[in-house]
Amino acid sequence: MNKVILKAEDLDGYLTQADKDHISRMDEIYRRVMDTFTTLSSGNQVKVRHDAEEKLISLYNEMGALMQGICKEEPGLNVYSFQTPHESHAEASRLIAKLRDVKTENMEFVYYIQRAYEMLFKLAYGGVEGSNKNYLIVQTPVTQPVQNFAVHKITNIDKLIENTVMCVMLRGALLPSMIMSKEIEEYSSHQYVTPFALFRIKRDERKHENDMEYILDLDKSFFNLESLNGKDLIFADPMNATGGSLVTVVKYLLGEGVKPASIQFFNVISALKGALRVVRALDNCQVYTLWMDPVLNDAAYIMPGLGDAGDRINGKDGEVHPRNIIQLIANYGTNIAQLYRAQLREIEDMVLNIRK
Repeated sequence: MNKVILKAEDLDGYLTQADKDHISRMDEIYRRVMDTFTTLSSGNQVKVRHDAEEKLISLYNEMGALMQGICKEEPGLNVYSFQTPHESHAEASRLIAKLRDVKTENMEFVYYIQRAYEMLFKLAYGGVEGSNKNYLIVQTPVTQPVQNFAVHKITNIDKLIENTVMCVMLRGALLPSMIMSKEIEEYSSHQYVTPFALFRIKRDERKHENDMEYILDLDKSFFNLESLNGKDLIFADPMNATGGSLVTVVKYLLGEGVKPASIQFFNVISALKGALRVVRALDNCQVYTLWMDPVLNDAAYIMPGLGDAGDRINGKDGEVHPRNIIQLIANYGTNIAQLYRAQLREIEDMVLNIRK
């Protein structure tokens, strides 16, 4: 069996003592947070619930200030609510609240994931300085008295986006990767469609956070090492819990002689520990996250988190016959297929060419 395995203890070896102290402090605050959860879920009197809510708000503010201070000292961590104007924060907060909500079902969840990645794209590329612009000339449906055209001016970011490859850590990352690739295509003056590299990696869910293993199955992955060399590698995974999957894939590529120009990791929610592990383990890596959550539980899930993003985007797989990449694409249906048709062609070409 052709597999690469990374252990949690190896990941923790990248953390500094200061990182470990910050994580320990966050764990201690969150234990107090969970005490308020018990009160809020027990249906107590109005006054008791009100006091618990006030305490919860205070603790979340404390954790937010601590995370903001940590991220301020680490240039590789880019958190939307820490780096954008204050008036933008409510939009991100409301979007995350909808994604967290147990009442948000599949299609609505996908809609908010699409919005989230549009915001992350702007976080990474929207602040480009300089006066260099691209002009888009668009033919409109208006033909009277003559065919009409419109001119639109956009910031020229071709040099930043036209050397990119989308690296998909399969399942939950598939649709977010297609969304990011579509954003790149739309902002490229040449309608650049990113190549794709598809990696089959999973955690060993029988293990706990402190002894977790990350297993890269090369026999079920689809990529060309030569096409990754010298490229800006983009990974779009909605949830970064531990950082283990990304570190496993990138360390494997480096070991095979691939020298990326840069690595960018886009998450809707990232746990503090996972974000720190990534920037400590990988050189020339930038993490962009819409929201940062404070802690992990013993099963290596983000708290408060939003559950399994892959299941909420794609639906659950059966234990015996999990869907492969082509089956996942087929399940997205015609609406997604039409919207991301250029991206789907690239993915299908990669899978079919590797299989030959």
